[in-house]
Amino acid sequence: MIDKRVKNAQEAIEGISDGMTLIVGGFGLSGIPENCINQLVESNVTNLTCISNNAGVDDFGLGLLLQKKQIKKMIASYVGENAEFERQMLSGELEVELTPQGTLAEKCRAAQHGIPAFYTPAGYGTEVAEGKETNEFDGKMHILEHAYKADFSIVKAWKGDYAGNLIFRGTARNFNAPMAGAGKITIAEVEELVEPGELDPNQIHIPGIMVQRIFQGEKYEKRIEQRTTRKREA
Repeated sequence: MIDKRVKNAQEAIEGISDGMTLIVGGFGLSGIPENCINQLVESNVTNLTCISNNAGVDDFGLGLLLQKKQIKKMIASYVGENAEFERQMLSGELEVELTPQGTLAEKCRAAQHGIPAFYTPAGYGTEVAEGKETNEFDGKMHILEHAYKADFSIVKAWKGDYAGNLIFRGTARNFNAPMAGAGKITIAEVEELVEPGELDPNQIHIPGIMVQRIFQGEKYEKRIEQRTTRKREA
């Protein structure tokens, strides 16, 4: 059994340098790799291209990297509630490539499985299709989308073992599952790290073959992006 453990986030992100492309798991603030993101902020690495569903909020998640101008290009499905993301995009400080959410997930999954490209009807007839090959299938036009190419993929899971097998919990599974294995090197931070054999094989979502580094994270905030409540009736 190959032991893929590293000590902490600092050791996990070794090798990430200026100008690299990173795939980062999470949806909004759900299931984001908090420890790795915070360590990237501390590392002062710059000119990154980040592929993620969105960029967190102003003061949390990938928003922290945006604040320090460490990201040069953001590939995402929407801007969300991140005012700094919006400001940098509109001012031209940040290069942004908006991609339909399902297409973004499938481009990650294609990279995960070694599929170079695929056809999808999503985006045909819009600016998403500009410059892309098109073809007709069953009377419907499709555009050719290429799998992402990334240096590192960083995901967050609930449980993992030393061999890199991962189990996600609830909605935190989101983009983490198709992003694991989508980069040349996949880093997984987990809430609980156990011995091989402790995880039920039938519950494993991502096999260890797709993970190269794993560590147990700490001090997870697990913020809620937007909490809406109503007053309790008397």
